[in-house]
Amino acid sequence: MKKNFTQQVYDVVRAIPRGKVLTYKEVATRAGNPGAFRAVGNILNKNYNSSIPCHRVVRSDGKTGGYNRGAKMKTKKLKQEGAII
Repeated sequence: MKKNFTQQVYDVVRAIPRGKVLTYKEVATRAGNPGAFRAVGNILNKNYNSSIPCHRVVRSDGKTGGYNRGAKMKTKKLKQEGAII
């Protein structure tokens, strides 16, 4: 059975190791649709499954970007994991 784009995004994000990040564009590319980086953001904004570490996906301009539990929480988690200073 072919996975839909949402499932592919979740699979890519689930594989991001602790202390590492990918950009929304990198996730879209690895999920098979390089131009769908905004869709990746929308998909992750609806995710509340703690096994999918969506806080590890950041913007291409170096900013952390949004997070459905708040931008401060995203920054805190990334600092705890050593992904950002």
